[in-house]
Amino acid sequence: MEIAAVLLTLGVMILVGFYLYAPLLERRARRVTEEEHELSALMAERDRVVNSLQELDFDYKLGKIPEEDYPTQRTNLLQKGADILRKIDSFAPQTGSAQDTESRIEKAVAARRADSSSRNAEPTDDDIESLIASRRKGRKDKSAGFCPNCGKPIMASDKFCPSCGKTLN
Repeated sequence: MEIAAVLLTLGVMILVGFYLYAPLLERRARRVTEEEHELSALMAERDRVVNSLQELDFDYKLGKIPEEDYPTQRTNLLQKGADILRKIDSFAPQTGSAQDTESRIEKAVAARRADSSSRNAEPTDDDIESLIASRRKGRKDKSAGFCPNCGKPIMASDKFCPSCGKTLN
């Protein structure tokens, strides 16, 4: 009996170990290519330039940067950002580029137009009447105010006050 318990515990521990180690095996199998690494570095550099531009504008508004230096520093950062964006665009896949992008945009616009036209449709009189009827039916269980005797809240369907028992009109 003790050996079976030890073996069962050992087996469960081995299974748990494999379960916990599996993600590490999957992670090792995926290697980052040089192109992906370069693209990631360019994205990080782009973020850094954007943050620098935001800080430069903020510092200029606070008066920390002289007016004669601001335009040249901003132009330099914008030029760096444009160069980085060109490099990032060179990594982008070139599959049918302009036509594929245009067709996707057209499909998205058509879908939004169809969606907005269905939402803006005018309700008919029957629709309005059914809405009114459903609201009136739901309102029967709502509050009718307060008891004239004790002041506690009462429902519209109550014939007697639930607190004091006074007959309601």
